[in-house]
Amino acid sequence: MEKTDALFLLVKSLTKSEKRQFKLYAGRLGGNSEKNFIALFSILDKLEEFDEKQILSNTNIKKQQLSNSKAHLYRQILVSLKLNPIHQSAKMQVREQLDFATILYNKGLHKQSLKVLDKAKGIALLNEDNNLAFSIVELEKVVESQYITRSLSSRADNLISQSKELGEKTLMLSKLSNLSLQLYSMLLKKGYVSNDKDFEEIQIFFKGALPEYELKKLGIIERLYLYKAYLWYSFIVQDFVSSYRYAQKWVDLFYYNPQMKRTNPVFYLKGINYLLESLFLIQHLTRFRSTLNFFEEELNNQKFLLNENTESLAFLYLYLNKINLYFLQGDFNLGLRLIPEVLDEIETHRSKIDDHHVMVFYYKFASLYFGASQYDKCIYYLERIIKNKQLGMREDLMCFTRILNLVAHYEAGRDQNLEVLIRSTYKFLMKMNELHLVQQKFISFLRNLSNIYPHEIKNAFKELHKELKVFENHPYEKRSFMYLDIISWLESKIENVSVESIIKKKSKQVYK
Repeated sequence: MEKTDALFLLVKSLTKSEKRQFKLYAGRLGGNSEKNFIALFSILDKLEEFDEKQILSNTNIKKQQLSNSKAHLYRQILVSLKLNPIHQSAKMQVREQLDFATILYNKGLHKQSLKVLDKAKGIALLNEDNNLAFSIVELEKVVESQYITRSLSSRADNLISQSKELGEKTLMLSKLSNLSLQLYSMLLKKGYVSNDKDFEEIQIFFKGALPEYELKKLGIIERLYLYKAYLWYSFIVQDFVSSYRYAQKWVDLFYYNPQMKRTNPVFYLKGINYLLESLFLIQHLTRFRSTLNFFEEELNNQKFLLNENTESLAFLYLYLNKINLYFLQGDFNLGLRLIPEVLDEIETHRSKIDDHHVMVFYYKFASLYFGASQYDKCIYYLERIIKNKQLGMREDLMCFTRILNLVAHYEAGRDQNLEVLIRSTYKFLMKMNELHLVQQKFISFLRNLSNIYPHEIKNAFKELHKELKVFENHPYEKRSFMYLDIISWLESKIENVSVESIIKKKSKQVYK
């Protein structure tokens, strides 16, 4: 049976304290049907894989009852988790109060309903949850129409004014969040712009979709989505200085409003991650290092890591950027020591991490091994990416995986299949529409290597270095050097030293 059964995964995600709480909660319910789902819970907790036969033979549940029993258990586990203080948030509290107010209204207890709504609205407004606040005001208007008092006239005016203001804020938030999501989707699907036509299209789209706004009138959440939209746009057009600027604005929202770290921990973690990614792309080593140290200190506080989801994200962002620091410093051999630790953490968080992020780690492992001149191990991780046919990775990363694989095969001396590998890589890049000038020149160079006499190879490397160097800051071609530092590799061949020593030297002389 499938390992990915939804109920089975939910049971396996529970902590010891959550399981204990569920058993106490379920014990209070009583009844024969409850005994069935408690038995179902117990057997699922013991199983290593979902197995229907084991469930049916170890419980009194009949085959035709299993589907309903699973659905009942799933819902009761969620109710139990909802009652756990660790899972409760301001948003959940407001929704609960909204439900209570509706029940009181339906019972004709209008005054009590209004008191509950007013309290809930205060919490929603404090947390700038304008969508919920708007829903509360709309219900207040309904209740007020039933609860007649002399103050109704002024109260009605206040509610109408509040409803209009919240409606405008909700509309602005909707426009900004829609734009942010559209741009993020474009970034994941198409990656960076590759020519003037792409740039013009995204520029026209962004300017047309960006709503008119006054920054001082925007709330914290509206500003957050505004900065996210600008960040995605900056990434797409490869303006990484602007990416850094807007990522910093994103993180600053949490710095000046620290309560947001608990109410929106995922956004905080993502903001710091994109700040680090931007600093990595502009090669600002000093600020990258200090930001990474700050991030690690924040995680050690554990004040906003509320659940398994935020803990998994924290692992992802911390370790991906730890590896990036080794790249910036050129400490590839030192970085290899981190790989066993990362693999253990991946296993710990495996049910919360998608295949895409695992493969991103594999690409970074391969890059570390390449920089440390351990080409066979580099190829091992690259082949794990290439052989993963179910992968929905970004196309640009898939393409550079194959290019790095070519170079690693050349360096490892696996020349016998190099020509076949070059052809398959060329076809793959053509199919993905990812064959840019830098890649064309590089693949042509590798294809012709067998025709170059040994005493002429160094000059050939110098010639290619000269040709590619001009593209290092090209608006569309520069991304070729983000995933694979071809320039440093060529310099290592010319100077007859390791790639690690070349990048270390640059780290001290060039990077800020």
